[in-house]
Amino acid sequence: MKIHEYQAKLLLREFGVPVPDGDVADTPAKAKQIAQQLSGKVVVKAQVHAGGRGKGGGIKIADGPEAAETAAKQILGMKLKTPQTPPEGILVRSVWVERASDIARELYLSMTLDRARSTHVVMASEAGGMEIEEVAARTPEKIIREWAHPALGLADFQARRLAFGLGLSGEPFKQGVGLIRNLFRLYLAKDCSLVEVNPLVVTKDGRVLALDAKLNFDDNALFRHKEVAELRDVNEEDPLDVEASKYNLNYIKLEGNVACMVNGAGLAMATMDIVKLSGGEPANFLDVGGSASPEQIENAFRILSSDPSVKAIFINVFGGILRVDRLAEGIIAAVRKLGLKLPVVLRAEGTNVEQGKKMLADSGLPLIMAADMAEGAKKAVELARKSP
Repeated sequence: MKIHEYQAKLLLREFGVPVPDGDVADTPAKAKQIAQQLSGKVVVKAQVHAGGRGKGGGIKIADGPEAAETAAKQILGMKLKTPQTPPEGILVRSVWVERASDIARELYLSMTLDRARSTHVVMASEAGGMEIEEVAARTPEKIIREWAHPALGLADFQARRLAFGLGLSGEPFKQGVGLIRNLFRLYLAKDCSLVEVNPLVVTKDGRVLALDAKLNFDDNALFRHKEVAELRDVNEEDPLDVEASKYNLNYIKLEGNVACMVNGAGLAMATMDIVKLSGGEPANFLDVGGSASPEQIENAFRILSSDPSVKAIFINVFGGILRVDRLAEGIIAAVRKLGLKLPVVLRAEGTNVEQGKKMLADSGLPLIMAADMAEGAKKAVELARKSP
């Protein structure tokens, strides 16, 4: 789960990570009021779940309250387009107004899980303000890493080594060490999957501040953090993703026209690959899980069929926990209830597969059976091409 910058900065403050003074506004008048309270030069920043906001016109410097109000008028309500947004952009509903910082240096700091080492990694770079992928590709030597001990966490000497690697010294060095430790404490305490501060800045008067903040959270841990779950902004998510989450369906919308309904993430990935191999493009990733109920299958069909780009549905399941007869029951009920018009290709193997296939054959529904994955993908791609 992602949250907005202003929400992230409020969490950073709770954990003693210094951020510029500021507040959130959803109207130009509120932006003006905040700027008056802050006094002096401010920065007005669009609040969307995407990076590159400055390049898209979503970040503006204002010399005073009137200028802040004008900037908010320009940003609020705009469809902000960046390399990280959908082609149509994201509607800006709020802005963060903060006191402008007199920047001397821009740095980079992040924390995430290193799956290869099965532990957390802290990454830092003197090349702040740039996309870290670009830094890694062009100047990988500028990225320093420290891996936390799985049980003991990030040691003090590692925090000092990171601060030293960022070129900090004197008072900024002390501040940097404390900031790194507090940020890692937040990362663990809130079950984050990513904490990224870009840029982390050193001001001309020697303060170290988190000028931007991106926090992502492990969805599977949100039951432990109701206060974090409440920060979710469904307006920033695809409506179909939001709908799928209501029924515990693992769904991600893609750009193709062949919808995939699968049980198991590994099989779902393989299904998308074989659709591509057959010359098609998957319209989604959808894992109904190992114990899907008929209601979940019905809702999965409803979500897939409500996507206007979908021209065919490919169901590819292995009946282990989810028996094939149970799947067939759900498919029959869903197709009849929804009056589904899209062509549906089914490949199924596993527990009670013969019983399931007989149920589907006896249903009288125009379902197309496939002997294996390759045949199913090929048929689904062909049907998608023929559909108007």
